[in-house]
Amino acid sequence: MPRITKRILVTGGAGFLGSHLCERLLAAGDEVLCVDNFFTGTRHNVHHLLDHPRFELLRHDVTFPLYVEVDQIYNLACPASPIFYQMDPVQTTKTSVLGAINMLGLAKRLKIPMLQASTSEVYGDPEVHPQREEYWGHVNPIGLRACYDEGKRCAETLVFDYVRQHAVAGKVMRIFNTYGPRMKPNDGRVVSNFIVQALRGEDITIYGDGSQTRSFCYVDDLITGMVSLMATPADVHGPINIGNPNEFTMLELAKLVLDMTGSRARVVHMPLPADDPKQRRPDIAKARELLGWEPTIQLREGLAATIAYFRNVIDE
Repeated sequence: MPRITKRILVTGGAGFLGSHLCERLLAAGDEVLCVDNFFTGTRHNVHHLLDHPRFELLRHDVTFPLYVEVDQIYNLACPASPIFYQMDPVQTTKTSVLGAINMLGLAKRLKIPMLQASTSEVYGDPEVHPQREEYWGHVNPIGLRACYDEGKRCAETLVFDYVRQHAVAGKVMRIFNTYGPRMKPNDGRVVSNFIVQALRGEDITIYGDGSQTRSFCYVDDLITGMVSLMATPADVHGPINIGNPNEFTMLELAKLVLDMTGSRARVVHMPLPADDPKQRRPDIAKARELLGWEPTIQLREGLAATIAYFRNVIDE
């Protein structure tokens, strides 16, 4: 039988992850309604999709209800880097909480599945390593990062309450550090920071002594995991970690970026920001078991594509 085309709503669809998801869904033959208020997303990210016959772009803020007819919802709307989510922390919390309420309400009315993009930040500065989905986290509820951390934790709560109370087919995906083309050069995330600084010959800024760790997932792998989770039966809710379990210190990442860019930039150390996690690595056993998913693109390969992208961006 021929595949049935679905109409899919992607909130935050003009952002870094959202634009890649829109591409993947279009490539699969679906119709995509991309919704974004362009606070951190940009039209440039989806400009190449505007003439696609199955793509529609709508400017809308998810803190307000949206009345559309679709078959699936991916709720990705929310600034995800500290620089941007701390610009307007009240709005960040509203986006996570009211956005989840509005999208879950739409999913309830239409009786369709909704995937909530959550984050590894729900684990806070973890006391368990690597982080498993059963770990409840170690989060400062009144700190500078709380607007994002607690906003996403509340969004997860809402998903599971809608699952239990209204039988919504909600799914929660906890996204670990992801990188790749279309990251913002000024978003303050470590991969984009290091690459941009190296290409410009500026000092590579490491916060703290550089021993803190992160695990880096290339965007194509992340999107495969996201689509795979949406394709699971309605009774699979998660949460499920999606990320690359290979762990690197900030110093190791800096040295690799310097080597791959051929930059002679210096490494300098700055004070560690408040509540910055000291280590981050996903346990992806559930993703392997339930989705048959694990990352295939390792750091050097993904960095090569990301560096090539930033060379073009910086030269423009």
